Amino acid sequence: MIWIGNHVSVSKGYLTMGRHAKKLGGDTFAFFPRNPRGGRSKTVSDEELALLRRFLEENSFGKLVVHGAYTMNVCAAKEEVRANSREMLRDDLLRLQALPGNFYNLHPGCHVGQGSETGIRLIAEALAGVIREVEQNSAMPLQNKVLLETMAAKGSEVGGSFEELKAIIDLTADLGGAELREKLGVCLDTCHVWDAGYDIKTGLDRVLADFDRVIGLENLCAVHLNDSKNPLGSHKDRHEQLGKGMIGSDALRAVVRHPLLQGRPFILETPNDDDGYAAEIQSVREWIAPVGAKNCRSYCRDSFLSMKL
Repeated sequence: MIWIGNHVSVSKGYLTMGRHAKKLGGDTFAFFPRNPRGGRSKTVSDEELALLRRFLEENSFGKLVVHGAYTMNVCAAKEEVRANSREMLRDDLLRLQALPGNFYNLHPGCHVGQGSETGIRLIAEALAGVIREVEQNSAMPLQNKVLLETMAAKGSEVGGSFEELKAIIDLTADLGGAELREKLGVCLDTCHVWDAGYDIKTGLDRVLADFDRVIGLENLCAVHLNDSKNPLGSHKDRHEQLGKGMIGSDALRAVVRHPLLQGRPFILETPNDDDGYAAEIQSVREWIAPVGAKNCRSYCRDSFLSMKL
């Protein structure tokens, strides 16, 4: 099984987000704790967070996938931008200490001409430093795993390959301590990996085997389920509604039904209104078929594990 939902607005409060997501048919959701283009985050009380936690538990929601602001760029060329981005990251993670057991997803960043090696170093330095600061300031371990999103390799984006994401995770652990490795994971965006050149349409098993070889599927924690307006390897990052893009319904159905991707939250980031999201959530539920343990073992043995030999 998977959990399915979409982005919902925090503007009317945290509990309202949960109720809205359920109304659309979801059992997970994503949200921006601040304006997605940056700015101050919405003040939230411990009582409001407690109400949301109770609602999620009572309605059997899966893990949430909180999204960092799009303007956050911890590997920017300008020191001021890096500093502001680190502050946003620190503030978000501190606030979310009171909403434990979920995921915080961010775009790794753009190196803006500095080169991917420098970008990877700056991202790792920021992650290692901020996580330690959050733990010190809150006097508790980090309560939510930080996910690096797979990117489309557009412009100077870092994270357009599995190898770059692995390098960030490894260096963060080198800088901040080996235990930080368990506090980091990856969110796989179907539009982004397609636009980056990973053929999930005709070679999904091969892509997952590649991910497992480089990063490890145990570190693939969430999925952004999107179609793409662009052909494979276009490096453009333009999302499309499910089944209306270049990836197509058959391939996306295979993603949500794949035995190796079960047990994860899937978040829709398609260009939609509420009615559109409700319809897509219903479509995904119709796509899902039970995958028994026996079938999963057979599938893995015959079509996946052999690729790693």
